Amino acid sequence: MGCKGRILIADRTHEVLEERLREAGFAVSVEPEHDYESLAKAAQGCVGLVVRSKVIIDRGFIDRVPSLRCIGRVGAGMETIDVDYAESRGIRCLNSPEGNRDAVGEHAVGLLLALLCNIARADAEVRRGLWQREANRGLELGSLTVGIVGYGNMGQAFAKRLAGFGCRVVIYDKYKEIGSLEEVQREADVVSFHVPLTDETRHYLSAGFIEAMAKPFFVVNTARGAVVDTEALVQGLQSGKVRGAALDVLEYENMQADGLGAVPAPMRYLMQSPLTVLTPHVAGWTVESKYRLAAVLADKMIDVLK
Repeated sequence: MGCKGRILIADRTHEVLEERLREAGFAVSVEPEHDYESLAKAAQGCVGLVVRSKVIIDRGFIDRVPSLRCIGRVGAGMETIDVDYAESRGIRCLNSPEGNRDAVGEHAVGLLLALLCNIARADAEVRRGLWQREANRGLELGSLTVGIVGYGNMGQAFAKRLAGFGCRVVIYDKYKEIGSLEEVQREADVVSFHVPLTDETRHYLSAGFIEAMAKPFFVVNTARGAVVDTEALVQGLQSGKVRGAALDVLEYENMQADGLGAVPAPMRYLMQSPLTVLTPHVAGWTVESKYRLAAVLADKMIDVLK
């Protein structure tokens, strides 16, 4: 069987991706250290390209690699790829959210429980020799109404895991005939975001969104950091309209690499607040998801390029 074409994997991922592509008859190179210019050169002649979020795949890049037939992302986020332009040029853009939806669903529940039951704060206090039981009296998830904004792979996985807690769930997804944003804002005690980052969803949680909520509420974000306007969130926490925030993703992620230098004041507030639980964008990072993310993408790419 002759070679079906060359695929460049410019990401660190599970070796099952390379293995399945090779078994399907493709020549595969794994080169994760490229920047924009070097990747555009290395991708010449490739029919497939797997990229990481550090390189922006814009119109200029796409025009420079006319051999491409598909671009893949190990994971869900496609905001660094000009998907519309790529597909107008006949290039399929593929991701693999099915691979880590279970991990994200579990992590979102874990964040919410940590927030409601003061687990992170109480842990830190006990390690300092403090034993403050009444100050750490929690809330039961089953007594609350949870609003889910975005009901794709991640939102559905989160809802599935909430089912066993007995809480009421209200859902809004712009692209599905299910629920309404008004219902979420009227009824929810918790709002959890599961939307991709687009121009429309950037700063979805804004001062206006917070003001529109009928009652004080908790925020969970495992989507993308910029879905939440950090300054508005801080103002909500300070006013008491936001009761707490559990965030796996932040507007100010990897601040040193982004050249921000000193920690911005809103981020510093979140880091110091007893009303927040923070994790470093690891909701979808489990041993199991590392394999599944790569395996799902391999199967999709093979199907497109066969």
